Amino acid sequence: MAKQLIKGNEAVVKGAILAGCRFYFGYPITPASEVAEAAAYYMPKVGGTFIQAESEVAAINMVYGAASADARVMTASSSPGISLKMEGLSYCAGAELPLVLVDIMRAGPGLGNIAPEQGDYNQIIKGGGHGNYKVIALAPNSAQEMCDLTILAFDLADRYRIPAVLLADGFIGQMEEPVEFPEARTSLPEKPWAIHGDAADEDRLITSINLEPELLEQHNIHLQNKYAEIARNETRFEDYHTEDAEVIIIAYGVVSRIVQTAVDDLRAAGRKVGMMRPITLWPFPGDHIIALGEYAKKFLVVELSNGQMVDDVRLALNGRRPVHLHNRMGGMVPSPEEVQAQVLKVLEA
Repeated sequence: MAKQLIKGNEAVVKGAILAGCRFYFGYPITPASEVAEAAAYYMPKVGGTFIQAESEVAAINMVYGAASADARVMTASSSPGISLKMEGLSYCAGAELPLVLVDIMRAGPGLGNIAPEQGDYNQIIKGGGHGNYKVIALAPNSAQEMCDLTILAFDLADRYRIPAVLLADGFIGQMEEPVEFPEARTSLPEKPWAIHGDAADEDRLITSINLEPELLEQHNIHLQNKYAEIARNETRFEDYHTEDAEVIIIAYGVVSRIVQTAVDDLRAAGRKVGMMRPITLWPFPGDHIIALGEYAKKFLVVELSNGQMVDDVRLALNGRRPVHLHNRMGGMVPSPEEVQAQVLKVLEA
């Protein structure tokens, strides 16, 4: 496909279709409504199915059914709608169902507003639903990555039989940028565990119900072992001028774009500043942060929340280096100049 000027919310759907997704169940909510709109337009064109469910709760349970039946399936919403999907997401995780959930974060709490924020970090990374589950969480910072990481999310979800979440903010979803789309997938992995409508289905059961405590504990141990394997193999991040940095800024999503500009300006002024961008928020690149702490003297976390990712940075460094926080909330986004000022304060502290 030729390069196109396209919104991130639309790039997600095109990426999903190229990855072999043919089912979308969702409910519109700003600033994620273009995802549903694009799915309604494109899915039927490739022989797929789009259903606007009666609610977010209905949508995630439709996803459960399609994922059980060997389909690559996706849903999307924004922060309040994601909250409604949490019970179903836990059920999907318990049943080890591969799916992709897109969260275009808006400001909160409560109804909040439709401006961009990153306040869903704890909800997704720490498990907003019940139980001991985890999901793979990918954080794009461009329309290109809205496509590319969606494709990766489907691959990882199938590889490990786990829900994968694309965690983006309202700016990244609404931003219009050139996107170069890859070739469509011509083959998908087989799923012998899925329901195929044949005689072998008598021996297959897709469920998250384990009423016996001993069996439920064994299932939990199995899940935790799988999560450990994912953490070993699938951690992703991007370093930017970290090789000699005295201060390293950690940021994801749209904030990383702003921070990159700030780093360029500070470097031009002779300041040794770099940036580390987590691409997987779970598994979180804590080991890499530890390695950066071997030579960087200080860290600054910049995020659009009350300070959620900063807790994971502090846990990784465990007091070995100072970790500072600069945060905005309510849909307010810092400028590169604001970030630069915070870095200078950290350098002088």
